[in-house]
Order: sequence, then structure tokens, then C-alpha cells
Amino acid sequence: MLTLTIGTFAIALNHILLISALILATLVGWRVAKRGGENPESVLFSLFLLGMLVARVSFVLMYWSDYRNDWLQMVDLRDGGFLAWPGVIALVLGALAYGWRRPALRKPLSAGVITGLVFWGMASLSLSLYDKGSQLPDITLRNANGDVVQLADYKGGPLVINLWATWCPPCRREMPVLERAQHQRPDVTFLFVNQAESMQSVSTFLATQGLTLDNVLFDASGRLGQAVGSMALPTTLFYRADGRLINSHLGELSQASLARAMEPFDSAPAATRKPTCPASATC
Repeated sequence: MLTLTIGTFAIALNHILLISALILATLVGWRVAKRGGENPESVLFSLFLLGMLVARVSFVLMYWSDYRNDWLQMVDLRDGGFLAWPGVIALVLGALAYGWRRPALRKPLSAGVITGLVFWGMASLSLSLYDKGSQLPDITLRNANGDVVQLADYKGGPLVINLWATWCPPCRREMPVLERAQHQRPDVTFLFVNQAESMQSVSTFLATQGLTLDNVLFDASGRLGQAVGSMALPTTLFYRADGRLINSHLGELSQASLARAMEPFDSAPAATRKPTCPASATC
């Protein structure tokens, strides 16, 4: 399960975990402060922002080659580009600095920081273990010719599945990034699974945007999103050759965040590629 859906509103579970960790840390810190000490609420929020800033800057520096020609992209947080461990280190060092300067904060702040980090770490690990390793759903889709294809037929090599729609602004913005990637990585099969739109509207959109996408498939009822536990668009899924999920990304992809998500493919054992188009259909 990748998102929590309430009516038409969907939010990524990893975002919920992060917010929940901050709330829990604040409550614990406040509770400890009532027994003696200074309420760490404002400090915890400041440390949270510090950690997020350092995590973003670290990500940009690590993937500098993808950002250096687009300065606006560096501050566009919609691509989800963060490195967790530098952010955690910055947060801990900041907490130590506050505690050293303000003794009344030490117990409440340390209790809040430790509780929040432990909760976030354990919950994130559990969610990752639950999602990663899940198998490629065994469902049928239709290709651009209207023929029925089995999703499982695309196993046999690294596989990237993008769930998208023409009415979705972040889907439209990330399409050129995915288009370039499919040409730069011929060892990886990219599937563009449109959600609940007509073939004519998709064809018109691709033509007007000048996009050339291989393996455009159609999921009229949105069954793939339901099967992988994500009702948010865009959702991009990364499967290894045996059909096991190794990564996922909710929201818009930048060149850098796509490169990071595909890194496990570079370390995976080589596999014999199957044709990107199943033998049973014309793509």
C-alpha cells in the first residue's frame, strides 16, 4: 500500500509517517517538559525544517549533474529528492547544540527527538519491507491497437511502470523525463499505463506534445492502481527481472529522482531480456 485514500484525496504513506513522527515527538517532548523543563515544540519544528533542508541540499549535490542546468529544479520539492541520512545527522547535531546552550531543554528535547526518530525509522522500515518484494500484478491491459496483453508478459528484465493520465499536470511535466530515459536505457522496459482515458484522447495528447513513447497501455478501470495500493497520479513502479517490486515513487519525477530510483537496476544481476512487446500482441 503506497497511499492513503479518503474519497478523492490521496496522500503518500511515507509523508504521513514523517508528519506523524513530528507530532509524536512534539507530544512526548511536551509531556516530559510538564514534569520539569522547557517545552521543545518550536525547537522540534525548527530541527525538522533543518533536517529537510539538509536532506534536499545533499540530494541536489549528489545528483548535481542532473540539476546544474536547471536552477529552478533545485528548489522544486515536488520530485521528492531527499537524502534521509544527512538530514537525520543534521537534526541530531542541531538537537545537541540546543541542549548544550539551553539545559532546561535537554530532557524534553532528547525524549522528543529519540521518540520521533525511532518511530519514523521503524515505521518506514516496516512499510518498505511490506511493499518491496511484492510481485508484479497478474492483470490484463490493452495496448494502443486495442489488443489484450498480460502485464506478466513484460517480465524478464528491469521494468518501469508509470501510471498516468493526460489531465494530471505532474504526469504531463514528467513525461519528457521518462521519454528520454526510455531511449537512454534500452536495457529497461518502460510501460506507460494510462488510467481510465480513451485511446483517442491519449493519442491526441501524445501527438500535440510531440512525445514518442514505447509501450503505451490502457487500464480502463484503474485496476493496476488498486492492485499496487496507489490511487495517486503519477505513480511510478520499478520491478526487477523476476517481477518483484524494488522501488516506487509517488508524484512527479525529475531526471535526478528517476536516476536515483533506477540505481538498483545497475547493481542487479544481468538477466536475459524478453521482447518489450509480448509475442501475443502488437504494441
